[in-house]
Amino acid sequence: MNLPTRKKPEVLAPAGNLRGLKTAVDYGADAVYCGGKAFGMRSAPKNLSLEDFEEGSRYAHEHGARVYVTCNVLPRNNEVEALREYVGQLKDTGVDALIVSDIGVMLMARQVAPNLELHVSTQAGVTNYQAANAFYELGARRVVLAREMDLQAVRDIRANIPDDLDIECFVHGAMCMAFSGRCLFSNYLTGRDGNHGECAQPCRWKYSIVEEKRPGQYFPIEQTKDGAYLFNSQDMNMLEHLDDLIDSGATSLKIEGRAKSAYYIAAMTNAYKTAVNEYMIQRGFETADGTVLKPFRDRVIRPSDPDFAEAMAAAGEDQVMRNADAAFSGVSDEGYEQLGAAETNAANDGVAERQSVAIASEPDKSQDAAADVSAAPATSVPAKSGPLNEPDNLSYHARSTRRKSNTAAEEITTDWKHAAVRPAPHVTLPAWLIDEPDKVAHRDYSTGFYYPEHKVTQNTDRSAYFRSWMVVGEVLSWSSDEGGRVTLMSRNKIEPGQQVEFLLPGSQPLAYTVPASGLKDADGVPVPAINNPAHVFSMPCPHQVPINAAIRSRTKRPTLKAE
Repeated sequence: MNLPTRKKPEVLAPAGNLRGLKTAVDYGADAVYCGGKAFGMRSAPKNLSLEDFEEGSRYAHEHGARVYVTCNVLPRNNEVEALREYVGQLKDTGVDALIVSDIGVMLMARQVAPNLELHVSTQAGVTNYQAANAFYELGARRVVLAREMDLQAVRDIRANIPDDLDIECFVHGAMCMAFSGRCLFSNYLTGRDGNHGECAQPCRWKYSIVEEKRPGQYFPIEQTKDGAYLFNSQDMNMLEHLDDLIDSGATSLKIEGRAKSAYYIAAMTNAYKTAVNEYMIQRGFETADGTVLKPFRDRVIRPSDPDFAEAMAAAGEDQVMRNADAAFSGVSDEGYEQLGAAETNAANDGVAERQSVAIASEPDKSQDAAADVSAAPATSVPAKSGPLNEPDNLSYHARSTRRKSNTAAEEITTDWKHAAVRPAPHVTLPAWLIDEPDKVAHRDYSTGFYYPEHKVTQNTDRSAYFRSWMVVGEVLSWSSDEGGRVTLMSRNKIEPGQQVEFLLPGSQPLAYTVPASGLKDADGVPVPAINNPAHVFSMPCPHQVPINAAIRSRTKRPTLKAE
């Protein structure tokens, strides 16, 4: 039995195998996306068999979660019939949706598996509401937006599509340097097809220049002793800005990482689920125990809203971007402006009043934006006359939409206006939660393309991951015997006096100091330290901890190594 679509923000977690799927569900995922043995965009993980999908779907549904299967390759002619057969097999496994990018696959899936939802993959490159509406007419119930979209584009799409068409946006993980994953670089250099899940990530290799008359003499493109990494994009981390994205109309928040470890899945799923819960509480939709106070709705002002004109006039300067400017500048929360009494009451609904900075947005620093502003005011379009470099109406329209796009609604001769959002206080997160993304292996973080003034860039000094925390064990069981004892499978060294954390679903990690004595091996023999990986040990622990909980510890020296 398929589960219905959620009516509030969805945390969508990755899984590369059955264990990852169950881990994601255990740590709060509302839905899990995973690939089968074929036709998915990740071939490195083991992926799931049909039997795995059946078991995983049962497990997810028992816990109120959904399962989506990636079928987002662009099939070649000789793969079409095999893909048709595969979709026919998937429809009986209990999964809830197929993620597709090819329009032919989409139409075929509607015929073969009409009971499954269709989600349009980011590989389809949806960048506007017209494309989203076209896919909706073809039967899609979700579009995964291209990763190069900013917040203004998200809200513009949300305001101009049906409310029952979901918008899915990436919030965390690796950023592909190519246009929505449609890269031929790996195929060209290694013969490994990125579109069929075999990308070798050559964009992150180190490159140097060789001058024709100096064979064998390599010059780094940037003059550093370590060379240069041309396309080595930063990782995305939107944890502290989820309120901006949800307010802008994102229905589903997607964590990247089907090739990642179970620990990564657990930590990031738990972090983003906790952040969404904070959003629901601070926005007044739910109480801390999950009791619904009012139906969830994003804050995008739609043309169909009864109070559209009044809401647009009241929105004034874009508060989302003003809050973002304050956050990026590091200014502390001190006050909140431009929130009317009615909005204040609606935002609070019994929740403690939140405050955030309201400062003027920084001037746009881009040359294109400066040229637009100097050419004409936002409310008029320069006439097509004079030198050839004078923009006509069409080119002005195209250029004007490329300014800093999170600004007050623009008026141009086409009657187009950017969608605005109803102002609301910034959602604040506890310090421990903000620290969670730093406790998994990652590249330098960015907020992707969501904020035009703070776009993702490249790392030019390294291509490795940064790791300052490591997994040292995994809980096998907990017993109240001897005042509490945890049995664990070791991963790295654990010794007396060491500070560790137990990763707990739905709550702050449990900090614990390893006791000076009481460590034992699998036979109950006392040991001075746990220093044998992949072996069973136990240690005193008065706190009840769940099975499969990861035990982690800060590394003595940060390393450039992935999980």
